[in-house]
Amino acid sequence: MSHISPDPEPERSSGLEPGGGVPPGETPPAESSLPEAGPRETHNPPKGWSKAPMAVILILVVLIAAFFLAYALALIL
Repeated sequence: MSHISPDPEPERSSGLEPGGGVPPGETPPAESSLPEAGPRETHNPPKGWSKAPMAVILILVVLIAAFFLAYALALIL
């Protein structure tokens, strides 16, 4: 991966004074995107949910849905 400098290149940017300043009335050069702005995170790779927490969540959802279904049936009858 190569590093992309966010600073403008004075020889290719119009309207820059020596030293990189912008004269009054001139629009400054646009920012480039910063793809390497943050640190590289290798300690938390995106591998998805593990099976145990997902199973617990699904069981809770099914139990809550069953409770509300039973409650609705009890109100109707």
